[in-house]
Amino acid sequence: MDPESQRNIRKIAESDDVSRDDIIVILGASDIEGAEISAETVTFGDPSYTGPLAGVPLGLPVYHILEPGLKSSIPEAVYDENVGIWAMAADTEEIGKRFKAIREKVAKG
Repeated sequence: MDPESQRNIRKIAESDDVSRDDIIVILGASDIEGAEISAETVTFGDPSYTGPLAGVPLGLPVYHILEPGLKSSIPEAVYDENVGIWAMAADTEEIGKRFKAIREKVAKG
């Protein structure tokens, strides 16, 4: 996750105008390992210690656009147009397991 994205997410998460309980992060990187690193960045802080989230554990819930449970929250036509083909080629169950594990890790503190 690039420094500008980290900065924007941190600004939103630390804003007095928005409660952290009202924020979720949805990632869409095709590189699942890279998406996991981004997920850890917005939950536990930047693991590379090079960006604005270095040492800043925001603890935000994070999802991947290909998680099976997320699809039902998006209008079908919008999902099919933007994600459809990609979802058919990816192991969405595995992606769901990986991101669920990150969310559970955050919930445990």
